[in-house]
Amino acid sequence: MTSSFTPRRPAWFSPSSFAPAGDEFATLLTFATVGLSFLFRPLGAFLAGHYGDKLGRKAMLVITLLLMGGATTLIGVLPTYATAGIWAPILLVLLRIIQGISAGGEWGGAVLMSVEHAPRNKRGLFGSFPQLGVPLGMLLASGVTALMTGVISPGDAFLEWGWRVPFLLSIVLIGVGFMVRMSVNESPVFEEIAEKKKQTQMPIVELLKNHWKLVVLAALVFAGNSAAGYMTTGGFILNYSTDPDGAVALDRTDVLLAVSGSAALWFVFTLVSGFMADKIGRKKTYLIGYTALALTVFPLFWLINTGDIGMLFLGMALFTVGLGLTYGPQAAWYSEIFPASIRFSGVSVSYALGAIVGGAFAPTIAQALVNATGGTTAVSAYLLLMMVIAAAATMMLRDRPGIDLSIRNQAEQEVGATIFDKRRGISTDDAAAPERSRV
Repeated sequence: MTSSFTPRRPAWFSPSSFAPAGDEFATLLTFATVGLSFLFRPLGAFLAGHYGDKLGRKAMLVITLLLMGGATTLIGVLPTYATAGIWAPILLVLLRIIQGISAGGEWGGAVLMSVEHAPRNKRGLFGSFPQLGVPLGMLLASGVTALMTGVISPGDAFLEWGWRVPFLLSIVLIGVGFMVRMSVNESPVFEEIAEKKKQTQMPIVELLKNHWKLVVLAALVFAGNSAAGYMTTGGFILNYSTDPDGAVALDRTDVLLAVSGSAALWFVFTLVSGFMADKIGRKKTYLIGYTALALTVFPLFWLINTGDIGMLFLGMALFTVGLGLTYGPQAAWYSEIFPASIRFSGVSVSYALGAIVGGAFAPTIAQALVNATGGTTAVSAYLLLMMVIAAAATMMLRDRPGIDLSIRNQAEQEVGATIFDKRRGISTDDAAAPERSRV
């Protein structure tokens, strides 16, 4: 089903920083600032990967938390174009860049702290815990925004000042996150690396020289999930379904509540996928997830275009099944395919590149496709293409669920992660053998 659609102000963020561009281009520019932040994720991944492999996982976790939290909070106090002129969009872009740099480095540290502390037979489950942060964050953000639009600042008040509140509330999360991260012990893998003085002098150089094919495949595995996820977290579905001049034109608060409900389901299926990854393997879980996403990319927008809030929720609920199954196992799988001495760099750079290829400009691309075609069929086709590419990359990686992650096993970790390697790295029998150590 297609619909006529002319983009207006996005419901999820005031485009007042881009007021002179007009409503249509202000929407695209607002989406583009999110995409711009993704372009700086590789820089954050390179920096955090370099120092994370040399100085430790914990230090990078704390630094990236403060950068991300500070930038997000400051967005809540940004001036508008009417009060600050050209400085309004400049400051917004600068804060988005800081967000991108910190996000590029934060994920790698979080997942390695989880996976490298985990027992061998529960890495999938332990690795799914940091993955829960995205759907949980989406649940909190959409829930608070729904409160702002429906109760505290309905109508124009939300666009004037209400949108700032969710950003300002992030300062609370900074405090909680800081206390949690300071209380966690350093990864046992890095402690061993430091003790034996096995730090690599230039981990990024070694990564790109000897493991670039693995980086490309790992990035493409994530790209499909990232493109799909940013239809919701990037604000496209919310903006599309609440546009007052569009064919759907649903109430903003109702849609935000539906998004909150779908985020809760995404949380559940991400956690479920952690159990599945330990039972049937990371690769099989991913392929089931991408099959589910491929089957729902068209029904998702068919249901949204009915203009019924219940059908919109159903479409997003079905969509979150595949989202969860292709997100939960990522931490464990990434950690198991890269050698210990360059693992932080490997997982961080792969994640950052996958985010760029998949999610960075997915909302902008979707918006442009709707503008050009007047409907959502092209958007579904674009998402389907991303699922096919990601599934193909998934097929080219191997499962290594029981491999020893410590530095003493570096030689075995160096090979066997892709189908192009002559050695498998670890046999199925060894992977299923009784646990010999925690790492």
